[in-house]
Amino acid sequence: MSEDQTPIQNTENDDNQIVAERRAKLAELRQNGIAFPNDFERRDYAGDLAARHASDDAETLKAQPVRVQLAGRMMLKRVMGKASFATVQDMSGRIQLYIARDLIGESLYDAFKHWDLGDIIGVEGVLMRTKTGELSIQASTLRLLTKALRPLPEKFHGLADQEQKYRQRYLDLITNEATRETFIRRSKTIQAIREHMSGHGFLEVETPMMHPIPGGAAAKPFVTHHNALDMQMYLRIAPELYLKRLVVGGLEKIFEINRNFRNEGLSTRHNPEFTMMEFYEAYRDYRYLMGFVEDLLHAVAIRVTGHAVVPYQGHHIDLAHPFARLTPVEATRLYNPDLKDAPLDDIAFVLAELQRRKIAYRKTDALGGLQLTLFEETTEHLLIQPTYIVEHPVECSPLARANDSRPEVTERFELYIAGREVANGFSELNDAEDQAARLQAQAAAFDAGDEEAMFYDADFVRALEHGLPPTAGCGIGIDRFVMMLTDAASIRDVIFFPQMRSAG
Repeated sequence: MSEDQTPIQNTENDDNQIVAERRAKLAELRQNGIAFPNDFERRDYAGDLAARHASDDAETLKAQPVRVQLAGRMMLKRVMGKASFATVQDMSGRIQLYIARDLIGESLYDAFKHWDLGDIIGVEGVLMRTKTGELSIQASTLRLLTKALRPLPEKFHGLADQEQKYRQRYLDLITNEATRETFIRRSKTIQAIREHMSGHGFLEVETPMMHPIPGGAAAKPFVTHHNALDMQMYLRIAPELYLKRLVVGGLEKIFEINRNFRNEGLSTRHNPEFTMMEFYEAYRDYRYLMGFVEDLLHAVAIRVTGHAVVPYQGHHIDLAHPFARLTPVEATRLYNPDLKDAPLDDIAFVLAELQRRKIAYRKTDALGGLQLTLFEETTEHLLIQPTYIVEHPVECSPLARANDSRPEVTERFELYIAGREVANGFSELNDAEDQAARLQAQAAAFDAGDEEAMFYDADFVRALEHGLPPTAGCGIGIDRFVMMLTDAASIRDVIFFPQMRSAG
């Protein structure tokens, strides 16, 4: 039985035999001329043809011929006597080819019969409808553009193949329409965010990916070495300190969409490199930012999905309704009935509760930090609908402005959706002396063994001494937002090439 007629079982021996047969076909192509031609001009796409001619019946297409020139990967093939069918896939979708020996010639028809699934071909012809009404291309000529040496997998879905999907994303994209749709939606999401920001007067900027001093977030950095400068450098954990330098320089509404790198574990919510947008606007505060982020996420969801309520893992996330705003203590009480009336303002009780639940905490934290730890371990995973958590303690927010009337808390929010943090924003600390003191405290914590504490950045403090206007800034996790808009259970499902352990 031929490869075209029976499903391929992807055993190693089968693959070796098939690859050898295909290499022999390629060798014959090389002998007969140019094996990989590059002069075929594609003019049409399968999806566009289907959309434009959806209402054209067979008589219309026959009376008013539509000539097309299309290329793509051959996914299906049904060889008969004097006529055959094939299905070609390009980036926009699939379309069927009707290939008749009398129309393309006996020599080309015979060659086509020896082409394989996965080969990339070009076709010229006219549109037609088959007896079953399927829009097809009646081929007048065919070209073999790329010989595929390896077969397409017969099956490429299910939990057993999940790791292979991540490692060989190209095969996943070829064979899985849902995967292609996920990444098309990701691209549209980022485009919609850019357009929304630009439409609101923000300037897109780029800042360094390698930093002499890690900063902008509490995380363990990746370390590298710059040979020409002979100095240790760090892949950035956040662009924040450079973006605020630009605000000092007078760029008062800016945003950046780019990669961050954090040397942390892998999970369904974490990848060591991930995409974020950070944006800053002068003469605004964190309250304004919360409204702006609500509008942004709502507008992007409408643009990308057509709906303000999106299904996600059995829930319906409502991005149209105003987002809830709770303190860590309020959220802990609301979502944990056993703590509803507990004395969460009593540090002794909170300590005892953390110990009873076997929750790790930093021994140096004051009451606010302990309350935040209790919230993170008991409550954040329960915040399904969009919820802002506000009033973070100063000791946990070294870059945020303290509240004027309650100096123990900052003007900061974290946005949780579907049980995970999606955004983090605050009124920026623009008091250079206060910032210097907080960074010194962070440096002391690092020296004491906290690998996620920040370094002291003297140049950043110097920039603040030139004067940072009152400013609000926010970071939004693009990958996690895309997960929500695509109903993806894992962050790996929305990153083309997620980090994996060595296959060896």
